[in-house]
Amino acid sequence: MRGRGRVPDGRRHGRDRRAEVLHPVPGRERFTGGAPEVAVVGGGIAGIAAATVLAERGVRVTLHERGGELGGRLAGWSTRLADGSEVTMSRGFHAFFRQYYNLRGLIRRVDPSLSSLTAVPDYPLRHGSGTYDSFARVPRTPPFSALGFVALSPTFGARDLLAMNPRAALPLLDVRVPQVYEQLDGVSARDFLSRVRFPEAAHHLAFEVFSRSFFADPGELSAAELVLMFHIYFLGSAEGLLFDVPGEPFPQALWDPLGAYLEKHGVRVRTGSAVERVTPERDGAEVRADGATVRYDAVVLAPDGGGLRSLVEASPELGDAAWRARIGRLRTAPPFLVSRLWLDRPVAPDRPGFLGTSGFGPLDNVSVLERWEGEAGRWARRTGGSVVELHAYAISPDADREAVRAETLRQLHRLYPETASAGIVDARHEWRADCPHFPVGGYADRPTVRTPDPSVVIAGDLVRTGLPVALMERAATSGFLAANALLERWGVRGQTLWTVPRAGRSAPLRALARLGG
Repeated sequence: MRGRGRVPDGRRHGRDRRAEVLHPVPGRERFTGGAPEVAVVGGGIAGIAAATVLAERGVRVTLHERGGELGGRLAGWSTRLADGSEVTMSRGFHAFFRQYYNLRGLIRRVDPSLSSLTAVPDYPLRHGSGTYDSFARVPRTPPFSALGFVALSPTFGARDLLAMNPRAALPLLDVRVPQVYEQLDGVSARDFLSRVRFPEAAHHLAFEVFSRSFFADPGELSAAELVLMFHIYFLGSAEGLLFDVPGEPFPQALWDPLGAYLEKHGVRVRTGSAVERVTPERDGAEVRADGATVRYDAVVLAPDGGGLRSLVEASPELGDAAWRARIGRLRTAPPFLVSRLWLDRPVAPDRPGFLGTSGFGPLDNVSVLERWEGEAGRWARRTGGSVVELHAYAISPDADREAVRAETLRQLHRLYPETASAGIVDARHEWRADCPHFPVGGYADRPTVRTPDPSVVIAGDLVRTGLPVALMERAATSGFLAANALLERWGVRGQTLWTVPRAGRSAPLRALARLGG
């Protein structure tokens, strides 16, 4: 990729005029004959992004997804409730922030106006002590976004502000990638917040909610990831902290249309197809899947972290010893629980569609799905009930899962007392432990897009991209980068990327940050 520059036709992917555009290395537009064949391993966001760009450039792509549906960790599947209703279950709520330029660009392939996404009007946060924060009235333009949050938040009093350590907070003012990892990867998110002396309520209510979006306890999470999140959502972007969500379940809103788009571009989409081994060869690689071995000109590895470790372990010729050792040290975040409840009566009409929580036992957030999702809304209108989803992150592997489920339900009753008398028509509980873990000091072990084998590239939200992206946007961005790396070898132009600014936006704030060393 080349550095930022002007967009020739003036189009932008968001409202932030300071968002950066990264142009691909120049090359011909696409293959017109004799196109290479590429296997993409993994049908989540990263794999679909890579397959999309490659197929658009005329590459012959085979996409292997070991699950029965596309979408990876955002897949959905049909289930029948006790009342006979056929509904879609998934791993639950995901926020599509306006800063997710590349993910939204992927969706625009099948939905140019993003009409499949619905705006959520607020992102309220509630602490068990009664403290309540909201982002609805916070200004969107930095630095007024951060200042406005502090001014409007009940967790920041004058005495609290005076007690803070401003010098320790200076890294927040000029976040750069990868320099932020050199500065803060050796510190935990919790220790960083303690150094800054953020008010305890703000520590729990605002920053801990963000850190737990990585499915990890703040004491185990690299401070570099937390500070990067602060840059992406507060001081680095003018898109603000509000977000959109799909207006229908993930398959209907996203994966069915994108799957059809891939097939229209010639991609062979194989669900229920587990890749067993990848063997690099000169100018290509062999892929073993479904009992057959096929040679490809290149391979994109885009499984989840556990899948990547297993595949590398089963592919002894892949990479070199140092690279394989780093992959072997990758770990997944602790287990988490998604509970979806179909209730026989509605929650109160003034309840927000999404509520982040802290201080409510294991409960991290509550969603009232009929507030935005069409399928849940139709069920709620037909039955007079509600569809409520509970998330509990970073659960100890040794925890009593029945006790955790019971406690999250008890905390829902504490938050929304009207649910205590509601009958549960049916429920689904999903326990998973397959998200990447970003521990203190773990950045050096994370893979980059390129591997020691020129014909093998990696994509996924665990990948080091060198750009200020995280979570789903890191997955989409890395998928585009993986495709670009292969296309560059073949002299074909890749995908243009967008990011929030790759450094602090304000010259005075950057100067202040330098005072902290």
